[in-house]
Amino acid sequence: MFMLPGVHYMNNRIEEIKDSGNKKIKKVKGTALRGGIFILTIGIILWLAIFIYIAFYYTYMPALTHVRPVHLQFKTCDNPESSICSFPATHIPLTKRQNFLMVGQSYKIFLSFEMPESEANKNLGMFMVCLELNGQNGELVGHSCRPVMLHYRSKLLTIIKTLVFSPMLVFGTSEEKQIVQVEMFSDFRENENIPVTDMYVEIKTKKIELYSSSMQIQAHFTGLRYLMFHWPIISAIFGVGINLFLILFILLLSWYHLFGNEANTRYYSRIFRDKITLNLLKKDDSNDEEESTELVELTSKNNNALTRQISKSVIPKQVFLVHI
Repeated sequence: MFMLPGVHYMNNRIEEIKDSGNKKIKKVKGTALRGGIFILTIGIILWLAIFIYIAFYYTYMPALTHVRPVHLQFKTCDNPESSICSFPATHIPLTKRQNFLMVGQSYKIFLSFEMPESEANKNLGMFMVCLELNGQNGELVGHSCRPVMLHYRSKLLTIIKTLVFSPMLVFGTSEEKQIVQVEMFSDFRENENIPVTDMYVEIKTKKIELYSSSMQIQAHFTGLRYLMFHWPIISAIFGVGINLFLILFILLLSWYHLFGNEANTRYYSRIFRDKITLNLLKKDDSNDEEESTELVELTSKNNNALTRQISKSVIPKQVFLVHI
């Protein structure tokens, strides 16, 4: 009999511990769920900001360089003194699309010639190289001619260089040649109405000797493109941060338009309802006070009337004495 209260107490304690444990588990589950949703949302927003920056980077930033080989063509002749009877020239097709270069971007166009240090090239001296930029229908977009020649080396410097590099020259790791690069356009900008789709190169000499030649188009970045190209990490941090700010701002603005009006309506309706309730309570209190005041006044009037009646009534002294 003495164990039953203890058992009942223990059962109650076990139930309380179970209930508190279940509440804590539910609380932990809810916190974990909310935390997971928050982390997932932040991850999606961050991924979206990075994706927008990458898309903007590849859309806004043009390719740094475009390189095309230049395969020069010429007519041969039967003259034993010279096998070239025409100026070396060729067309360089860029693209069949409308725009190969980015509109508004500044470009530098170079021509490179790999020339052996032969007697023919040394005796050639200075010669002209011309470049024409043509549109899709053959329109002339740009034209430029530049003088070119081998870099001069004296006989003594040539002998010293040959002696120093003789092992590499013998084993074929080095050659007696020069790579001459000439800048044909220093600030070319694509015309949106007439995009460049073809280039025509012509060398104004018949006595030149070449190993190979190439054309290089190099973008000249300024402003934001310059910052994004030379400081990519800092630019990416700022770009992703700006995208995050804009995405969060748009989300908050959308949430306000979708749910903000309803929340404001609930808030102001609650305030209005509280004001009405308070006014009603004040009216009830004032009515109660008026009723209590009237009751007190009525009671006081009744007491005064009774007192006056008692004072007017005559009580014989003998009776009073007898009673004493």
